[in-house]
Amino acid sequence: MRLSRRTSLALLGGALATPVLGRVALAAADTDRRLVVVILRGALDGLAAVPPFFDPEYRALRAGLGPAEPGAADGALPLDGGYGLHPALATFHAQMARGEAAIVHAVATPYRERSHFDAQDLLENGTIRARGASDGWLNRALALLGQEKSRRGIAVGQSVPLVIRGPVPVGGWAPQTMPGLNADFVALLQQVYRGDAAFDAALREGLRAHAMSEEVLGDEKGMGRGARGPQAIRSTATAVGRLLAAADGPRIAAMDIGGWDTHSGQNARLAQMLKALDDGLAAFEHALGDAWRRTVIVVATEFGRTARANGTAGTDHGTATVAMLAGGAVAGGKVLGTWPGLAETRLHQGRDLAPTTDLRSVLKGVLGGHLGIARDRLDRTVFPDSADAAALAGLVKA
Repeated sequence: MRLSRRTSLALLGGALATPVLGRVALAAADTDRRLVVVILRGALDGLAAVPPFFDPEYRALRAGLGPAEPGAADGALPLDGGYGLHPALATFHAQMARGEAAIVHAVATPYRERSHFDAQDLLENGTIRARGASDGWLNRALALLGQEKSRRGIAVGQSVPLVIRGPVPVGGWAPQTMPGLNADFVALLQQVYRGDAAFDAALREGLRAHAMSEEVLGDEKGMGRGARGPQAIRSTATAVGRLLAAADGPRIAAMDIGGWDTHSGQNARLAQMLKALDDGLAAFEHALGDAWRRTVIVVATEFGRTARANGTAGTDHGTATVAMLAGGAVAGGKVLGTWPGLAETRLHQGRDLAPTTDLRSVLKGVLGGHLGIARDRLDRTVFPDSADAAALAGLVKA
């Protein structure tokens, strides 16, 4: 197989790192604030995660699906305004009670079809159509934070989600599963590429990132090795949180979690996935330590699920869902957004929770309030042609 020079450089930069599992991308930025973007692939059922018990139509639509009301055995955890929170999200509920988490209900991207692939592409590229850009909105945000001038990111992986992919260099992390490179071989590489500016720079960046991850993770760099599915989320969050907390570590992370396509047997499957997500949020908080107070974690998904159950105790592809925010920098404790109602005439296309908040408004509120990116840059560069989706104010502590 013949490799282009660009591909060879990319491989060389990550040669001293670890293979990517579950795609976690890390990047530095000229800021002391941390941002983690978690994409739930498969479409989270927002009505089950945050059920609106106050809506008179909810019980009829969701008979046998989702948690019972607060106070019942295995019932939902109570939230203000008559909302509940799935009982598997106990850590997130505690963060809500401390004012360090928030929920935005009835959110959606501009996408209105039902393809996972197109919806995820649009969610990550930040435009109004699938394949509307070849780079991701988070990578464009990084460019505005001085990342191109200050490359302190860690190149410890090979696969990067579209949301953070682009001209600004980023890396990835996963548990180390292969032996490290022999020191003599590394020395030989340095000698061979000493006269080549591009390859030498890539090798030095790989060595720097390798040394940093060794220092931060030490013997635990293989944490989570062999873990699969939901069980891998906690260990991955622990490692990424430690890297973000390091004084000279990255500041921006993007990760994705699959398994949210609950067409059948949703109750048991969703409880397992939400518990794993909750464990991941707990691990982030613990691993970040003092940096938690300067952190925002955004949890988003490509679209929601149908308001009614299908014939196999599950739900099908829908439209609006929830976005979740966690972190010490979140101005939390609230369920935000305008509730559209679940009456037949209020459902989108007669079947889905109708969207009332553009997900880009949530993301703009975080990027502007937390990272200080100017409104015009958000409207034109990060999310092109999105001036009609105004940033949601008050998501981040002043």
